[in-house]
Amino acid sequence: MDTNLPAASPEQGPAPARRALVLAAVCLAALCMPLSFTGPAIAIPAIAAELRGSPLALAWITNAFMLSFGGCLMAAGALADRYGRKRVFLMGMSVFSAAALALAAAPSIVLLDVLRAVQGLGCAMALSSGLAALAQEFDGPARARAFSLIGTAFGIGLAFGPFLAGVLIARTGWRAIFIVAAGAGLAALLAAARAMRESRDPQARGVDWPGALTFTGALSLFTYGLLQAPDSGWSSAASLGLFGGAALLLAAFIYVERRAARPMLDLSLFRLPAFAGVQLLAAAPAFSFVVLLVLLPARFIGIEGYSAFDAGRMMIALSAPMLVLPMLAGLAAQRIAAAHICASGLLLAAGGLLWLSMCAPGLPAATLLGPLLLIGCGISLPWGLMDGLAISVVPVERAGMAAGIFNTTRVAGEGLALAIVSALLGTLTVAALGKVPGIAAQQASLAAPFLALGELRHAGELLPQAGAAELAQAYGTAFRHLLYVLASITTASALLILAFLRHPAGSPSAESTSTLPACNTST
Repeated sequence: MDTNLPAASPEQGPAPARRALVLAAVCLAALCMPLSFTGPAIAIPAIAAELRGSPLALAWITNAFMLSFGGCLMAAGALADRYGRKRVFLMGMSVFSAAALALAAAPSIVLLDVLRAVQGLGCAMALSSGLAALAQEFDGPARARAFSLIGTAFGIGLAFGPFLAGVLIARTGWRAIFIVAAGAGLAALLAAARAMRESRDPQARGVDWPGALTFTGALSLFTYGLLQAPDSGWSSAASLGLFGGAALLLAAFIYVERRAARPMLDLSLFRLPAFAGVQLLAAAPAFSFVVLLVLLPARFIGIEGYSAFDAGRMMIALSAPMLVLPMLAGLAAQRIAAAHICASGLLLAAGGLLWLSMCAPGLPAATLLGPLLLIGCGISLPWGLMDGLAISVVPVERAGMAAGIFNTTRVAGEGLALAIVSALLGTLTVAALGKVPGIAAQQASLAAPFLALGELRHAGELLPQAGAAELAQAYGTAFRHLLYVLASITTASALLILAFLRHPAGSPSAESTSTLPACNTST
């Protein structure tokens, strides 16, 4: 059992007010994550115009944050359990805010990428420790309401982060995005310093450093290989070396975890079909929703010619359903199997992706609203149920580890999905440019990475024989084929989730795994 310091001291204030301040601090930390993800995605064209940089360096603006965040979540949680949740939360918010302020003054794209990785580390420390601290402050229905507010804060960041970024870019420039993030982080830091009590797990034995390092190393090498493969070639020595190194580190990670007394990742949990299904559910939104938060702003600004403000406003259609539908899905799960709700939502999202594939660049903005809303509505249904399912499909004594694995799968999956989809779009763009008359294969390989990022002007400089309309058409062809792939992945995920989470209440298979029935679980 966790230990806490005694009740709040007089200077901390009455318990209800103090707990409200703790909740506000963790909600601000939860808000910082989507703001730090969606805001820079809108800002990439503006950053590229000022700092330049290769397509690979520009891709790392998003991927460095997601990779660091996802790769450090479990290790950060272990540090918080051993050394104190408040201490790690304050340290995490300090790192996050300092990195955000430094990002606002970054003079080069390389330094900006490095600072984004540092920012992701701070976010991982703050979020993992903040959620653990919050669980110590609230019990029963109050805890459920507190965590629902965390989800709402996350949804607000997703829904309005692009719009806020667009407003800031239009009025003051892209650097203001990081100043606002730093301000939110400092507010969370001050609130937690005043109100949060220290707590820790007396049974914690420290961080599984061999597991943490091999896991993060494998994730980093694989992501780097995916990002640079379209440029150097999938069969090049550099690509094969990176993928081979990632495979070796993954094998080392599995070896270490199977022999550790207290592993960072209990691999035996994956023997439970429902647990494996929940991990698939954690990763599925990455391919149907999260990647669009990066790809669509690049298309809107670079290819369609929208301003940053208009692009941010368009993204509201994709993310706004997150504010309402997850709560409605939780209510519906009291009568309808949660697995059916999740699968239905993913199928709706797949339909939205296919609908979006019919919207070529140059069409009126109003034609995009329907598919964007359908994708947002579809992905919002499983979004409200995933966290509850994550801990319901394992024995209660493993709930903490299950939650940590689930969040790591979700965030790391998002980072990997971004890298995979970026590489795939680059490859599809090379193929599309190769069909344009007068463009040689070598020219297509040089220009495709820029065009895939929405850098139509830069691609045009490399391909002076092709007009802007031809380049936009080639991008549209590649984007359409990419959406076909994303819709297929989303559909397959829905069917697999139904298969893994199919066991009804009281069935022998459900009883044998000592799990709660996922198909009858609500948030």
